[in-house]
Amino acid sequence: LQAESSFSEEEEEKLQIAFSLEKQDLHLVLETISFILEQAVYHNLKPASLQQQLQSIHLDQDKAEAFASAWAAAGQDAIEKFRQRVLTPQKLETIGWQLNLQMAESMQAKLKSPRAVIELGVSNEDSK
Repeated sequence: LQAESSFSEEEEEKLQIAFSLEKQDLHLVLETISFILEQAVYHNLKPASLQQQLQSIHLDQDKAEAFASAWAAAGQDAIEKFRQRVLTPQKLETIGWQLNLQMAESMQAKLKSPRAVIELGVSNEDSK
């Protein structure tokens, strides 16, 4: 989920200027917001519950209300998008296996040495 960025470099520069933040601080803020929203998606939180949870960790009431308001407006769409999303970039297509058993050699009469080969065929979801 973290592989893609929500903002382009140009947009991040505009955010840095608008909020008077260093690049590292802006990334921390964006990662924190992303984490909060990912948790809200994962737990399928209602806006009031999200607000209550944020206030319980001592986030200012106005900021918690802003999160709850944004979540009320776009939360269900976000949850539905995550439900439709494939979380792994590869899909298992085929499985093949082979088992070889070496029974004995002239020096070791009781040797039994199994060797297994497993072949997993995967495909990228992006290529379909």
